Amino acid sequence: MKKTNLIAAAVAASLVALGACTTADPNVYSSYDAQRMSTVIDATVIGVRPVVIDGQQSGVGAAAGTFVGSVAGSSVGGYRDSFVGGIVGAVIGGVIGNATERAATHQDGIELTLQLRNGDRRAVVQARDNENFAIGDPVIIVVTGNRVRVTKSPVTVVPASR
Repeated sequence: MKKTNLIAAAVAASLVALGACTTADPNVYSSYDAQRMSTVIDATVIGVRPVVIDGQQSGVGAAAGTFVGSVAGSSVGGYRDSFVGGIVGAVIGGVIGNATERAATHQDGIELTLQLRNGDRRAVVQARDNENFAIGDPVIIVVTGNRVRVTKSPVTVVPASR
């Protein structure tokens, strides 16, 4: 019963750790980026292509999987079997934990090639969201610290003079 509780606690801890992984979603801001001045640059889309943003491998998933696997494997058989089971469980758990972390942070993305008004060109990769970009679309590049995101240029309405 004790080992079962320990395994359940380890699985819960690993899920919490994986849930804290970062995202490339352009609609998600960290608390550090909130209430900060950003630079906005006007541009035009000159290229669009789908990409895959590979999942990160910070080691948290592998470490959690190794721990859970070693605890689960050590509960097999007697003393000698539990030692071998713990080692085998740790290796298998580490591989599974690493794969789980990578899959949880894997995202479909988009690479936008942009032409700035001064003629310079830039490329930005960000996670795909519900905003569709096409060649010729006016966009804005929002730069906050070392983070960049692209969004369609807002439509501005000039108030009529009286």
